[in-house]
Amino acid sequence: MVQTPVSHLDLYPDSDGQPMAENTIQYRWIVRLVSNLKRLFAGQNVFVAGDLLWYPVQVQAPPVPAQAPDAMVVFGRPPGDRGSYKQWQEDDIAPQVVFEILSPSNTRREIFAKQTFYQQYGVLEMFFYDPDSRDFWGFVRETPEQEFSLITPLNLPWTSPLLQIRFDLGGDELRVFHPNGEPFQDPEEVMAERERIQRDLEQVQQNLEQMQQERDRALAKLRELGIDPNEL
Repeated sequence: MVQTPVSHLDLYPDSDGQPMAENTIQYRWIVRLVSNLKRLFAGQNVFVAGDLLWYPVQVQAPPVPAQAPDAMVVFGRPPGDRGSYKQWQEDDIAPQVVFEILSPSNTRREIFAKQTFYQQYGVLEMFFYDPDSRDFWGFVRETPEQEFSLITPLNLPWTSPLLQIRFDLGGDELRVFHPNGEPFQDPEEVMAERERIQRDLEQVQQNLEQMQQERDRALAKLRELGIDPNEL
């Protein structure tokens, strides 16, 4: 019997068939992280993605090592669209930072498997957050050869050495801040803030135009009275 060879697409699909998130809280956190990280590294040689399959090594047959971090950051790789992150096509650069936003269905075994995978394939910083229980922890190291150091709420506030973002707890909920101190916001919050600033600018412009109109009327009145405004 002739065995049918496994195709490249079968070995490295662009989807694992799993949903991006199981609930709105998890989805909101994933979008918040990815959108803010993209904004943080805009214009730099940094690739940021959410829920993208990462294949660290090329194999000839299953099983194929893979994970799809809820968010990942890769320094040294250009931004842009990808169906998946095949490391051997990316100068063999592994994601340095990954985030996992946990859902009620995540088991201890699954979380441990993710941690083991990230440790094995060169991740330098990994962060886990459960929005329901508000549990947060992370593991960090400077090089793939080193042992990880554990980050817990007892370490907070704490700043990521690679990302320079700050983690803290506010009202028992995890909060993340840009290097300039600005909190991570959801895209709709950023859009609402931009719209508010735009409205304020438009109001200032209207006030300036009104002041100019009043000034023009006053000057016209002086001229009607035979007074040269330039001589005042």
